[in-house]
Amino acid sequence: MLVSMGTQAWEKDKLYQITILHTNDHHGHFWQSEIGEYGLAAQKTVIDNIREEVKANDGILFVLSGGDINTGVPESDIQDAEPDFMGMNLIGYDAMAVGNHEFDNDISVIRQQQKWAIFPFLSANIYEKSTGIRVFEPYALFNQQDIKFAIIGLTTEDTPVISDIKYTQDFDFRLPAPEAKNVIEDLRQTQAPDITIAVTHMGHYDNGEHGSNAPGDVELARTLPAGYLNMIIGGHSQDPVCMVAENVKDANYVPGTECKPDQQNGTWIMQAHEWGKYVGRADFTFINGELTLNSYKLVPINLMKEVQDENGVGKLQYYTEQISQNQDMLELLTPYQEKGKEKLLIVVGSIDGRFEGERSKVRSEQTNLGELILASHIERTNADVGIVTGGMIRDSLIEGNITYRDILRVQPFANTVVYADMKGSELFDYLTVAANKSKGSGAYAQFANVSLVADGQNISDVKIKGEPLDLNKTYRLVTQNFIGLGGDGYPAINTLSTYVDTGFMEADVIKQYFEKHSPIKVSDFEPKGEIIYTE
Repeated sequence: MLVSMGTQAWEKDKLYQITILHTNDHHGHFWQSEIGEYGLAAQKTVIDNIREEVKANDGILFVLSGGDINTGVPESDIQDAEPDFMGMNLIGYDAMAVGNHEFDNDISVIRQQQKWAIFPFLSANIYEKSTGIRVFEPYALFNQQDIKFAIIGLTTEDTPVISDIKYTQDFDFRLPAPEAKNVIEDLRQTQAPDITIAVTHMGHYDNGEHGSNAPGDVELARTLPAGYLNMIIGGHSQDPVCMVAENVKDANYVPGTECKPDQQNGTWIMQAHEWGKYVGRADFTFINGELTLNSYKLVPINLMKEVQDENGVGKLQYYTEQISQNQDMLELLTPYQEKGKEKLLIVVGSIDGRFEGERSKVRSEQTNLGELILASHIERTNADVGIVTGGMIRDSLIEGNITYRDILRVQPFANTVVYADMKGSELFDYLTVAANKSKGSGAYAQFANVSLVADGQNISDVKIKGEPLDLNKTYRLVTQNFIGLGGDGYPAINTLSTYVDTGFMEADVIKQYFEKHSPIKVSDFEPKGEIIYTE
């Protein structure tokens, strides 16, 4: 029989099985990597198999995304992520959060992407400034087996700070937690959902310690009254959220091993790293209004590790079993991949070793890749000092020939090179802000021609090109237009009379540097301990 509890219609004492699959921070990785890792074709195989399993058990299935579908792989970027959305359609995604990198494009591109997608883009906290109307649907409602599901979308309030201002200036990114509370309370009054899920693009920070980032999922769960959210499917910080202790993630999570999601204030918090490297799988039971998590795991999508054979020779080995590529997905995506490759596989130079662009490195320490990028900027503008953020460096460069595609993978954001002349006293103030950005955040600064000591608030012993900073001398600072306009909380320099936007794309400036200087030696760009942190 059916029980009536308000507007609830689920069957009393019946055990319902619910499976939530999730990914996040896809960043254009519709195609498998050069060694066959991840990619939507293998992901579809995994999800199809789980879908059949759930169907056989008369269960309920949702496939959700924590956002950031855009930006990161040139073949996707030059096609406005059309292959990614078409592939997600074929997989059968049910909803996605709007990520900050969706705003790497004009709103007209986002609207086109919404037309391609057959699932909703959700965000409750983004409004048009001119009208006060939400830009996206705040939530989606689903009724499965008489269970009412509400899925709410939320986007980091940092978006105007970490995205290009020309794409965000017309929008108001309000605080997510109050918006979520208002939406949930309205839904409780009008729809009485049995299960409420937030798909978010806000980040997971252990114990809520978000540093210079905006508050994330932990803070959201703690801020809302207990019982308001059953789970948060997150993104943005690009972590496998697998807890080893209360409020402590496993910083060295090994693919295929046990994973326990975070739980805060009765809300489960889940995130599946990035790029489709994993499909998160949460299996719940629901009975008499109570939702219980029975199992959780991150399913690796053809992730590989290097091992040594009996002769000590390195070779690649799957962490778990190899997953076959779905043929329908390959047929859909191959034309997009071929179209992209034609334009991008042009060799522009060569290097004799690795230039480090790993996220954990470029956001926490000075790297040779930061030095290389800034060398190209300085040469082009005759600047004295160079700064780029670690968050704008998205891949490493590996020994051998370098193509235009390789450079676009490192610098996918279409930033232009900008500069301004300023007094040494102004530069000192600027460097104080830049040098004290939190380690681990995308705002962390990579420097060139600078040495200094930073303590978290102040700087000292500042030298420019090996000479003490002269507060009365004029220096030229080169950076990217994102920073020049005040992105990531940097002081805006576009208001200075000496500000120049060269109009040259960063990737093209780097490309020309390669064409002029190759072969390039890694040893010429190694940091030498110029930046010292004493905090």
